[in-house]
Amino acid sequence: MSFGVFIHRSDSIYDDSPAERYQFPRQYLGRVEACVGDWIVYYEPRKVAETRGYFALAKVERVVPDPSAPGMYVALIEPGSYLDFAAPVPFSDAAGLIERGLLNDSGRVSGRAQAAVRPLAASDFSRIVALGLNGDDLPMPRIGEFAPPAGLQDVRAPFAFEQARERVQYLSSRIVRDRIFRRVVLRAYDERCAISGLKLINGGGRAEVAAAHIRPVEASGPDIVSNGIALSGTAHWMFDRGLISLSDNLEILISRRVNDPEGVRAFINKDGRAIPPRRGSDRPHPHFLGWHREHCLKD
Repeated sequence: MSFGVFIHRSDSIYDDSPAERYQFPRQYLGRVEACVGDWIVYYEPRKVAETRGYFALAKVERVVPDPSAPGMYVALIEPGSYLDFAAPVPFSDAAGLIERGLLNDSGRVSGRAQAAVRPLAASDFSRIVALGLNGDDLPMPRIGEFAPPAGLQDVRAPFAFEQARERVQYLSSRIVRDRIFRRVVLRAYDERCAISGLKLINGGGRAEVAAAHIRPVEASGPDIVSNGIALSGTAHWMFDRGLISLSDNLEILISRRVNDPEGVRAFINKDGRAIPPRRGSDRPHPHFLGWHREHCLKD
């Protein structure tokens, strides 16, 4: 098993769904198989407008031939493992290249940087994930709570491999994942309720909207921004109870079981549509919206 980098772009010609599957040709089969049972980082190329750089991580569950495309394979992502980074990580910063394993002997970026799938050193994985968290409100957990006896304070630091493992174990925490998911979704919607258009900030500077999963985590909904939507308290309550939902083109659907439909129409956006995120790739995905209409909308 080994860490890896999978290149993905929202306009990809491949049948990708980052939280669920990654399609690739035979030439990358060996590299992808090496990642089975381990974690990968998704990277969006620099030539993509407003690139997100390294933008998410996920765990590869298994690799299977793609039955719909001869010569192609699919890496299936372990359910619940995908997570968008709280802050996208650039290819390089003031300190230099982030993925230092791409440097050749002369200190230049090697041709490996063009590969759609490539191995990732544990030290680079740990660095990328640490930058992706990028939050003072997302502290790494303490290793221990007690103070060691005098003379025993100096403990050898764990290998980078061990540090990387501890980091992904930390990211498996539901509390941590919810906090990161909230940050990503609220940033996508500019902290504005998609249903009502309200952008309310309390006295402490905190946005009074929640990051709602369209397909809930309890129903195998992934922590991907396209499975999220920013909602005020009232809109969130109605959405969770199936009193409102969304069509694939973001038309707000009102359940026939609503006891005050006129009041709901006065509450939602005047044009009857949810406000979309600025980036097209962040829009609610029809796959998740369809699930919500089928399993939640009361009609």
